[in-house]
Amino acid sequence: MGFPIEVLNRDLKLIFTSNLIGAFGDGLYAYLLPYYMKETLKASSVEIGILYALTSLTAALTLILAGSIADKYDRKKIMVAGWLAWVPAPLIFSMAKNWIQMLPGMILWGVWLGGPTSTAYIVTSADKNRLTLTFTVISSSWSFGYIFSPAIGGYIAGKIGMRAVFYMAFMLYAIAGLVLAFMRSQHAPTQQKTSAGPSTIELLKDKKLISMSAFFASIMFITMMFRPLVPQFLADAYHYGDFEIGFLGSIAFFGSAVLGIILGKVGDKWGKEYAIAASMTACSISLTIMLLTGNLYALTAAFFLTGASYITWSLMSAVIGPQAPEPIRAKWISIPQTISMFASIIAPYIGGIIYEISIYYPFIIAIGACLTLALTASLPNVRMKMGVFGKHVPTSKLSFHNTSKLTVNFEMFT
Repeated sequence: MGFPIEVLNRDLKLIFTSNLIGAFGDGLYAYLLPYYMKETLKASSVEIGILYALTSLTAALTLILAGSIADKYDRKKIMVAGWLAWVPAPLIFSMAKNWIQMLPGMILWGVWLGGPTSTAYIVTSADKNRLTLTFTVISSSWSFGYIFSPAIGGYIAGKIGMRAVFYMAFMLYAIAGLVLAFMRSQHAPTQQKTSAGPSTIELLKDKKLISMSAFFASIMFITMMFRPLVPQFLADAYHYGDFEIGFLGSIAFFGSAVLGIILGKVGDKWGKEYAIAASMTACSISLTIMLLTGNLYALTAAFFLTGASYITWSLMSAVIGPQAPEPIRAKWISIPQTISMFASIIAPYIGGIIYEISIYYPFIIAIGACLTLALTASLPNVRMKMGVFGKHVPTSKLSFHNTSKLTVNFEMFT
């Protein structure tokens, strides 16, 4: 199976390249950052939790902001601005003497202007017949960037120090933003300029949009409930150390890149519902194997399948993107993305509480939930009953002046 880079046009290849470079820079320190906070800055677990919660909250809030401005201004410039917001973050981390001084960097690190903006840009620019594959190929750029960078960052930190790692990340973030500067500009249709369209509050009254948002928020909640607990489980249940846990993490990112391409092709050929169902089924199988055995070879196969949990956001983008009327596409997309982000903020705390009761319970719950979500996505009668998916009405037939009252039957992933 060759890497299907041909599915991307010139502008999408630039997004792929930017993500690959930026993800490599991000991976240099992201895996090490909690350890750095604890050991170097002497931050407590509660203080580290506050920092990461602030980052997640910032991400959720900026998704709404991006959705509001990406339909009014050049989407390319907003995507570039998203990278520029990240550029100072590693420099702030390198100069911080305590956890309080990390706060500005963590806020900037949470700025996510590229969420609905890049989704809208990709949907408008991509081949509509290969849209799922387009999203998963672009998503794979992040996975490829993360496969080796944590190990490289750890090596550099050990030999030279974390400050050198932060400087490298700073430069790679800047290069990632520079690459996007060579993309073509993209604006929503000019009719947007004559009316602001429905407000975010009005969109929240659209039952179809909220049903779809709830479905994907459920997926994000379940995946984020168990995923942060996996390294701790490997240590507690099987007494694995940093090397084995790091190795399995790299396998998961490799799996996400490979499975993303496979499921992208499945989604475009047979329907996006089957790609989502396969992704959730793979998560369930991987967790089952992990609970049954601590054998490293078996876990390697399991963590390859775990990579499917990293592509749910790109599958969500492939589904919601085409549903949105073009004049308000970014604002429309920002609704399910924001709701899903808030679900992902809450999930780790609930998972942690359940983990305290039994280290097995979060994963047992996730296995059942993933199978339920797979069934929901794959059975037409269930989908129609939920009102999540239905027939797609071309956006040219939609009145964006009255979007909150649209009776759009969402496309059944075909």
